[in-house]
Formats: sequence, C-alpha cells, structure tokens
Amino acid sequence: MKPLPEHGMCFVCGTENPNSIGIQWNVLEDNGIFGEITLSAKQQGPPGHAHGGASAALLDEAMGAAVWQAGYMVLAVNLNVNYRCPLPLGVQVQITAAVERNEGRKVHARSEICLRDGQVAAEGTGIFVEATHMFSQFAESYQAYQQNNPSSSEEAQ
Repeated sequence: MKPLPEHGMCFVCGTENPNSIGIQWNVLEDNGIFGEITLSAKQQGPPGHAHGGASAALLDEAMGAAVWQAGYMVLAVNLNVNYRCPLPLGVQVQITAAVERNEGRKVHARSEICLRDGQVAAEGTGIFVEATHMFSQFAESYQAYQQNNPSSSEEAQ
C-alpha cells in the first residue's frame, strides 16, 4: 500500500482544508483504493451516527480516486448509494473502491464502507467521465505522478 498524493482543499481528503473529513487514501497492489477513518460529531446525522451525505462523500471520493489512479482525469456524472446499516460515529471504518469497467468516455467504479467486523454499512457505484479541462492546475503534478507510478495507468491504455 502506498499513499495517494495530497491534493489541497478537497472536502473529503484535503490536508489544506480545515473542514475536510480528513481521510488519507492509499493505493492497493491491484490499484484499488483503501482508507480508514473514524467519523466524529462533525459528520453527525441521526444521533450518534454519520450523516448519509458524509458516507456518500466518502464513497464518491474513493471511487473518483480509483478512477484517477487508473489514469483518467474525471468528474462524477452519476452516483448511486445503498445504505445497508447506520454508520456509528467514533468507530473506525474502512472504505475501498475500484474501477469496474470503461465504456467509451464512461468509467464505472464501485465502493464500500465496512465496519470493523466486515459488515457493509454503505456501498456505492458511480459513472465518471473525463474532464481534463477542469483540472488544468493539477495537470503537471498529475503527469509526474503517473510517470513515477506506471502501474497506475495500465488500465487506461
């Protein structure tokens, strides 16, 4: 496992954003994405449990990271979230994501949030499309990252 590079003011993982949820993403050997986090009262929805929007943001960000890791600069165009059980605050959870397939401009991904016992609390699927024009300020650092991590772009070719 190796950490993904930091990317600024991100709402979910940005170290420069004091309001970020604060997760650090890691790349698995199969180019999937993995992260662990303990949500706090800052992400509360129902008493003692995470807001569904916080769960959805984690799933979305994990899938986006997996798709970027596969070599695509993308934006989400469709997200689907299934909530399987309430996600308690103060308990470490694991988030995973991977690319499922691509169809022309569309890249499909999936993600899960699991409790420590392996129970799936929420799962997501998403469709992402390339939007390189939205990320021009990151293009140089992204290309350098891809050159230093050639396995990250094998799926894109």
